[in-house]
Amino acid sequence: MAAEGGGKETNEIKSQFTTREGVYKLLTHSEYSRPNRVPFNSQGSNPVKVSFVNVNDQSGNGDRICFNVGRELYFYIYKGVRKAADLSKPIDKRIYKGTQPTCHDFNPLTATAESVSLLVGFSAGQVQLIDPIKKETSKLFNEERLIDKSRVTCVRWVPGSESLFLVAHSSGSMYLYNVENTCGTTAPHYQLLKQGENYAVHTCKSKSARNPLLRWTVGEGALNEFAFSPDGKFLACASQDGYLRVFGFDAAELHGTMKSYFGGLLCVCWSPDGRYIVAGGEDDLVTVWSFSDCRVIARGHGHKSWVSVVAFDHCTTSVEDGDLPAEFSGSDEDFFEQIHFSAGRDRANSAQSRLSKRNSTDSRPVSVTYRFGSVGQDTQLCLWDLTEDILFPHLPLSRTRTHTNVMSATSPPTTGQTTTTTTTLTSTTNTSGTNGKDVCNSSSSGNPANSLQGSLPRSNSLPQASNPVGGSTPNSHTGSSGSSSNNSSSSTTTATTTKGNSIIDSALIATGVSKFATLSIHDSRKERHEKDHKRNHSMGHISSKSSDKLNQLTSSRTTKADTVKTLGTTLCPRMEDVPLLEPLVCKKIAHERLTVLIFLEDCLVTACQEGFVCTWARPGKVGLLSSQNNPANSPSGTVV
Repeated sequence: MAAEGGGKETNEIKSQFTTREGVYKLLTHSEYSRPNRVPFNSQGSNPVKVSFVNVNDQSGNGDRICFNVGRELYFYIYKGVRKAADLSKPIDKRIYKGTQPTCHDFNPLTATAESVSLLVGFSAGQVQLIDPIKKETSKLFNEERLIDKSRVTCVRWVPGSESLFLVAHSSGSMYLYNVENTCGTTAPHYQLLKQGENYAVHTCKSKSARNPLLRWTVGEGALNEFAFSPDGKFLACASQDGYLRVFGFDAAELHGTMKSYFGGLLCVCWSPDGRYIVAGGEDDLVTVWSFSDCRVIARGHGHKSWVSVVAFDHCTTSVEDGDLPAEFSGSDEDFFEQIHFSAGRDRANSAQSRLSKRNSTDSRPVSVTYRFGSVGQDTQLCLWDLTEDILFPHLPLSRTRTHTNVMSATSPPTTGQTTTTTTTLTSTTNTSGTNGKDVCNSSSSGNPANSLQGSLPRSNSLPQASNPVGGSTPNSHTGSSGSSSNNSSSSTTTATTTKGNSIIDSALIATGVSKFATLSIHDSRKERHEKDHKRNHSMGHISSKSSDKLNQLTSSRTTKADTVKTLGTTLCPRMEDVPLLEPLVCKKIAHERLTVLIFLEDCLVTACQEGFVCTWARPGKVGLLSSQNNPANSPSGTVV
C-alpha cells in the first residue's frame, strides 16, 4: 500500500515494492546507461527518454531500446528480465554537436531485424530520421529551422502509417510531416484550414508537395506532449497553459477540454480501451478524464513535485464479468462506433475490444480496474488503481469489486456462464505511454480478489463526502462558483466529425505562432524558485491556512480571470467535487528526477536524469542470469 514515508524512510532509495499481485523487484544487472556507468551531470540538459521496438527476431530476443543522455544517443539489444545488459556493445551510438536529442520514436510497422525507422527530435528544432541498424542517416527535417526554431518536445509516428509523423514544439505548434517530402529552401506559407477555440490548423501553400503538410497551433505556451488514442483516431494534447485538449485527428475537430488545478500540464496518456485519459503536471496531481463524458472523474494526490510521466499498465488492467441483463445485446452509443477500430488501423485484440464494448455508460455489466503509474521530479514512482466505485459512483456497493490481475494463466471463461470470472485485458496497441511498444501478447487471466461485502473495496480512494486531503480550495475562488457555473459550455465542445472529412486528405496544415519558448526547469526557474515550489506548491501543503499564499503563487502562473472562469466548472472541478485517489504504491526510486515510465509484459522500465534506465521485474518474472558485466571500453560511435 502507499508508503508516505517519514524521517529516514523519505531518503531511502527503494529496490522493490509490493502490490496486491506480488513483489516488483529492481534488476540491478539489467540497468542500461552510458557504457562507463558514470552518473550523468544533468544540469541544464534535456530529459532522458526511452523508446522500445520489437524487430520480430527469430531468436526470440527481438526487443531493442533507444535512449538519450545529454548529447549522446544509444541503441542496444534489450534483454529485459532474461539476461544482464551488456553495455560494452551498443548497436549504435551517436554524439551530436551543437544540439541535443530531446525525444524519439520507432515505427513498429516497418521494423525488421535488418532495419528500423527511428525519428529523433532535437533541442534546436530539427527532426532526424535514422536507421540505427544500418547506421544510415536517412533524412533531416527542418534542417534550416525555417519551419520552427524552438525545441522539439514530442515526436510520434501517426498510428497505422509508414510515412506520416507528427512533431510538437515548445512554440505551441505541431507539424505533420511525410518522410517522402522535402522541407523546401524557403519558409513555408500557410493558409487557414480550420479554426476553433484556442486552436487553429493551417495547410502549407505550395505548388509541389513539401513539408509540413499541416501546422496546428494549440493553446498558449509550449505543447509539452501529445498522445494518439489506441485506435489512432483521436489526439490528446497537454499544454503549458494547463489545458488538455482532445481532437479528432483526421477532421481536426475539438472533442473536449480539461484544465489543470494550476500550472502547466506536462504529460498525457490513454487507457488501453480509449475510455479514459490521464494527465499530470505542475499541480503535482494526476487527473483522470472521461473521454465519453468530457469531464474530470478523479484526481490522484501522491507526488510532492511535478509529475513528468503518466502511463497505463495494459497487462494489469482487468475486466470482470457480472451478470449480464437479459436485454443486453452489446449495442452501444455512437461513442463506441467512434472508438471501435477500423480495418486499416486495427491494432487491438478481442479482449481489448470486449472491454471497450461492454463498459457501457447505460448498462454496466462489468467491473473494471485500470492500473496506471506516474513518476515525477520528486524521484517517486506512484501506482494507482482506478476502480468501479470511482468510474460508476452510483452503483450499489455490493456491485463494486476491486482487484488486479495476478498474472497467473488459467483457462478462459466459458461463454454464457453466470458465475463471476476474471479476464485480463491484453493488448498489442501502440499506446503513446509505452513509446510504441506493447508486448502483452499472452491471454492470461487472474483469479478474482476477495470482494469486500457491504463496504467500499480497497480502492485507494477517499470518500467523496469526506474532506479530501489537501482539498481545501483557495478562499478567493469560493465566490466564483455562481458566475462560473454557466461557463460549462466552453469545457465540452463536442466534435461533429463528418465521415471522410479528413484534413490530411483535403490539404496540408499548420497554424499561427505561439509566444513562449521551452519551459524547462533549468532554463526558466532558479534554484530558489524550485524550493519555493516544493514548499508551497505541493498538494500536501494546501490547507485553509495556506490558501492566501497559494493564491499569490497561482496568480503568477494563470491570470485571476482565467482561474475564476474555470474553477468549479466541469473544465476544472474543485478539489472536493471529485474523488481524490491515494496511490497504491508511492516509493522513492532514484536520486535524480524521473523522466521515463514504460510498462512491458515482464517488467516496468523507469529512467532518471542521471542516465540510468532501470528494469523492475513483475511478480514471478525474475529470470535474470547472475553474471556480472565487465564494462569494456566505450566504442567510438558516430559523431554527427
